[in-house]
Parts: sequence; C-alpha cells; structure tokens
Amino acid sequence: MSAQAVRAFMSIGEVLAQLQGEFPDVTISKIRFLEGEGLIEPQRSPSGYRKFTHNDVERLRYILTAQRDHYLPLRVIKDHLDEQATRPRDVSSEVPAVRLSREELLEAAGIDEDTLAEMESFGLVVPVARRYDADALDVARNVAELARFGLHPRHLRAVKAVVEREAGLVEQAVAPLLRRRAPGAIDQAGETGREISGLLQKLHSALLRGSVRGVLGR
Repeated sequence: MSAQAVRAFMSIGEVLAQLQGEFPDVTISKIRFLEGEGLIEPQRSPSGYRKFTHNDVERLRYILTAQRDHYLPLRVIKDHLDEQATRPRDVSSEVPAVRLSREELLEAAGIDEDTLAEMESFGLVVPVARRYDADALDVARNVAELARFGLHPRHLRAVKAVVEREAGLVEQAVAPLLRRRAPGAIDQAGETGREISGLLQKLHSALLRGSVRGVLGR
C-alpha cells in the first residue's frame, strides 16, 4: 500500500486535532458516542483501530455544527443526514435550513402541545408547509424560558407587535433597492436589511435596559 493511500485515513486522535479548533468541547469520547449512536461509521483496520476518511470528518463537522448552532437532537440530525444520503450532495456542504416537524419542534424546544398551540394562536410561531424553521425553534425555546417567570404567550403579543413595526421600518428602507433592476440589487437589499435589523436590535436592547433600570429605581 502506498504512503498516499495510507494517509487517506486518519486516526481518531488526528480527527480530534482537526476538529478541536472549531469545536473546543469535542472529545474522543464524544466521537465514540456519535459512532455508537449510528451517526458516523468509520472503517476498522484488521487490528480494530478506527480509520476515518475526509468524508467522515466532514460528517462530524456537520453533526457538531447542527448541535452547536441549532441545538438539534441527534435523532433529527441523523434524519437530515439520511435524507442527504439519498441526494447527489456532498455532506461537507453548509448545514441546510432547519425544517422540523411538529413533534420534532416539541422535543427540541422542550415544550408541550398546549404551549405550542398557544404560541401559534398569538402568531409567535408560524409553520410553513407544516414545518418549523430555526427561528421558530428559537422563539419556542425563549417563550418556554420566559414561562418560568410567569410570562406566557398571551403576555408576549406586545413583543410581536413591536417586531412587526420594526420589520415595517426595514421594509421602508429597502423598498427602493428592491425596485431597482441593476445587478446585485437584491443582494444589496438583503445586506441593508440585515444591517438595519442589527441596529434596531441594539437600539431595542439599550432602550429596554434603560426602562428596566427605571422600573427598578436605579
């Protein structure tokens, strides 16, 4: 076997070294756990040592990114990977948009059916084609956390109203860009929208902090 063929495989320690820069919390035990859960299937040498390929590493990177950035349960991640396996698509590509079923959202957010139904009744969470995206998951998790302080979906209608007004401001600012037919106008509108949204979020946070200090008499 040539040296080049030998280097086509990596040991579990070499894989760990590749991933730890991006995922400091990953360990050999974590990689073995993911293997035990059926999310990765490294080859084995005749003596039983694991042999990882580049695709194995990219698959691990996909899994760890989905856990870190989207907090998805392993079962959901495995479903995404299995779905990818049926397509002519490289697993190293960007993690696709989150698309959760109702049951998956309930599990990932740690909420019950009644809570989700109440969120939907007040427009806090809106499914698209019976699927929920990453924003819906974030909203559901935050609403669940606020419930610990006695704040339930019905109390959060005011927050939704503020967000809708802020979205109207963004729309007003980017509308002229969207009407342009010049190349790159849509991309420019998207970038402008994101920048304005970020500034509005900062303004909102600063104003809220000031108001809370007033409530606390500080």
